[in-house]
Amino acid sequence: MTQPCTTLGMTPSFGFGDRIGLATPGHVAAMKEAGAGIAGIFPQQSIREMTRTSRTPAQVMGDAMQAVEACGWDGPVGADADHLKTPADVDATSAVGFTFFTIDPSGYVDQKADDYSENLVREKFSALTTEVSWIDGYKGRNVTLSTGTTFELTDEACLRAGVKYGRAINQAVALADYIRTVQTAANRDYEIELSVDETDQPTTLAEHYIIADQCLSRGMKLVSLAPRFIGHFEKGVDFKGDLAALDRSLADHAAIAKSLGPYKLSLHSGSDKLSMYASLAKATGGCFHVKTAGTSYLEALRVVAKHDAPLFRRLIDFARDRYNIDRATYHVSATLHSAPTTAECPVISELEKHYLECWKGVPEGRGFTKPGRQILHCTFGSTLTDPTLGAAVKSLLAAHTESYTAVLREHFVRHLRSLKAGM
Repeated sequence: MTQPCTTLGMTPSFGFGDRIGLATPGHVAAMKEAGAGIAGIFPQQSIREMTRTSRTPAQVMGDAMQAVEACGWDGPVGADADHLKTPADVDATSAVGFTFFTIDPSGYVDQKADDYSENLVREKFSALTTEVSWIDGYKGRNVTLSTGTTFELTDEACLRAGVKYGRAINQAVALADYIRTVQTAANRDYEIELSVDETDQPTTLAEHYIIADQCLSRGMKLVSLAPRFIGHFEKGVDFKGDLAALDRSLADHAAIAKSLGPYKLSLHSGSDKLSMYASLAKATGGCFHVKTAGTSYLEALRVVAKHDAPLFRRLIDFARDRYNIDRATYHVSATLHSAPTTAECPVISELEKHYLECWKGVPEGRGFTKPGRQILHCTFGSTLTDPTLGAAVKSLLAAHTESYTAVLREHFVRHLRSLKAGM
């Protein structure tokens, strides 16, 4: 009998999102082949994804854990209740055995704070003084990291951080307190990840320091933190940006995590970011968490293309109709004009090339090739809940489980080996 999900602590970890409920056998196969030294999180889904796919926390947990047992997995299993925003989110996921709670306070972040003038920052902060009075304790600190990098928590830097993240930090701490209460009452262990990556501008070292120190000092059981790293982490494609600059930035953020925690650095939108995986693993000394989700859905569509080309064409047509609506909550740059229509590609292999194959990023400022993956990625919810297309995809995958498992195994072995190259 499979053991209940557990906490993973500082063990490097990899999260496999499954938006359909049939991907776990492929995830387990990849872990068996290439995951030694990395802990797997098989039940993982955000509240937003559950809403878009009409799944419940119980279904997500049940689908994953039944597959884990059927596949004979005997390693530890983490369970990520992703992007939690309310006590009700916590209640729903705690009740079915999730152990890794990702807090998302993005609704309380002032996304415009980076562009405020100093005078406007001071004016904005005056309205928050009683809520974030703790920011005064950081003013004037000089921090020297083990990398040799130094930074000063100037008066302006602290006030700007207070305006941008003050209420978000308070909200995150309050939700962490609620998680502790719920899990303690149920006599279950837990750990928390904090997500502050959904911002337009990268997280500065000063902001990272203040966010983490404040959360830890107020009792949050923080196991990992997801900053907004430099460069671009778009859905469905590789990292876009300066890898050398990212190496230096990762080292500095990892040094903060080590000195204040330690806690792991977490990479969200981690799907397919193979070019920077080794850098993440090396910079953190193996203290990392990677979260993937949409890539397993895209690989499911690869199986559809292989076994039912007409259905694959219908899915692309449907996705193109939905894309400009569904992309609203995602960081993507693909446009409908950047990918051909099905009518323009009479050969199925050409469609696969444009919509599934070419997902590696290219240097900053030059865009990237074949962005059809993003069009398919963003429209997963509309597709899977469509009474006809969603049912057809699920039926096909259920009829070709070995094919889906083999595709996922190959795909994630590549991910895991890229990470381990830096460990």
